[in-house]
Amino acid sequence: MSLNIFWFLPTHGDGKYLGTAEGARAVDHGYLTQIAQAADRLGFGGVLIPTGRSCEDSWLVAASLIPLTQQLKFLVALRPGIISPTVAARQAATLDRLSNGRALFNLVTGGDPDELAADGLNLSHAERYEAAVEFTRIWRRVLEGETVDYAGKHIQVKGAKLLYPPVQQPRPPLYFGGSSEAAHELAAEQVELYLTWGEPLEAVAEKIADVRTRAARQGRTVRFGIRLHVIVRETNEEAWAAADRLISHLDDDTIAKAQASLARFDSVGQQRMAALHGGRRDKLVVAPNLWAGVGLVRGGAGTALVGDGPTVAARVREYADLGIDTFVFSGYPHLEESYRVAELLFPHLDVAQPQHPESRGYVSPFGEMISSDILPKAAAAG
Repeated sequence: MSLNIFWFLPTHGDGKYLGTAEGARAVDHGYLTQIAQAADRLGFGGVLIPTGRSCEDSWLVAASLIPLTQQLKFLVALRPGIISPTVAARQAATLDRLSNGRALFNLVTGGDPDELAADGLNLSHAERYEAAVEFTRIWRRVLEGETVDYAGKHIQVKGAKLLYPPVQQPRPPLYFGGSSEAAHELAAEQVELYLTWGEPLEAVAEKIADVRTRAARQGRTVRFGIRLHVIVRETNEEAWAAADRLISHLDDDTIAKAQASLARFDSVGQQRMAALHGGRRDKLVVAPNLWAGVGLVRGGAGTALVGDGPTVAARVREYADLGIDTFVFSGYPHLEESYRVAELLFPHLDVAQPQHPESRGYVSPFGEMISSDILPKAAAAG
C-alpha cells in the first residue's frame, strides 16, 4: 500500500529547541512559503495547518500559499460552533475551486475551554460534539449539492444551498481526530479519514477497531491516519542525541507550568498524551522508537518516531499494518527536517506520488447573477 505522507506548517512558531526562545525563528509569510515549497518539491502529499489563537489563521495561510505551490494539498481547520456550517461550506467550495482540488478539511471541535469561551463557544465537551455532529451534517449535504432544511438542538438552517460546487466530487474529503466515545461515533458517521495522535501500537489498534466497528454498523468505511513528529538521522545514535538536544533547554519549572496549563483541557486525546509520560523526563520512551518528549511542553501531538531511516520506516510500516494509510509528520525546525525526512526516510517507504491536478474552473450558465432565486433547482444544486 502506498502511503500518503504529509508535512506540517508551524504557524505558531518554530525553532531548534522546545520551551525556549533560544534558537527560535520568526514565522512570517516568507518562511511559511519556504516550508510549503520544500514540501511540494520533496514529494509530500500535503500540509496540515494548525488552528487556535496561538496560530495564524489556517484558511488565510492556505489561500496565500496556493499560487506558490503546484501539487501540495492543504488540510485546513473547520471549527464547528465558531462559524456557520453554510458559510464554511461556501468557503470550502471556494478554496477547493481556487486550488483546483487541493483543499482538504480537518474538523476541530477544540479542547481548551478557556480558548473556546474567548471565541464565544460556551458548551460542555458533550454539547460541543452534539453541535459538531449537526454542523457536519449540514456542511456535507450543502457541499454535495442539496438544499438543506435542518432543525437541530444547536443549529437551525432553512433553504441552505451552494450555487458553485467544489472541484472534488461529491465534495472535498473530511478529516477528524478525537479519542472520546463521542468523537469515535462522529467519525464513524461522517468523516472520510480518522486521525489519531501517535500512541503505542496496541492503543492505536484499539481506536481503529472501535471506529471501524462503529462505521460498519452504519454501512460505512473510514480511512485512517496518524499525526507524529519525526526525528530521523543517519544513525540511531544521532537520532536519539537530536531528541535529547530538542529538550535540552527545558527545566522542571517550565515542564510543570506547561503540564498544569494542558491539564485544564477537556480533550480526551490530550489526557492520553499526558498520561504517556506523566510530565517525567525518565518516562519518555513509551514504545519502541516512540518518544514522548515533545509532549512535555507542547499540546496536541506529543510523540515522535526516533531513529535512522530503516528503523523509523519499520515503525511506520507497523502502523500501516493496522490500516493507516496517511501519516502527518513534523519536526523541528520544520524547513530543515522536511529535507531530512524526504532524504533519509522516503527511500525506505512506498510513498504515494502527488498528482498535479488539472486546471479546472466553474462557469455559471447564467453569467453574472442578479439573484440566486432565479436559478432552477438543478442548476443551484450544481
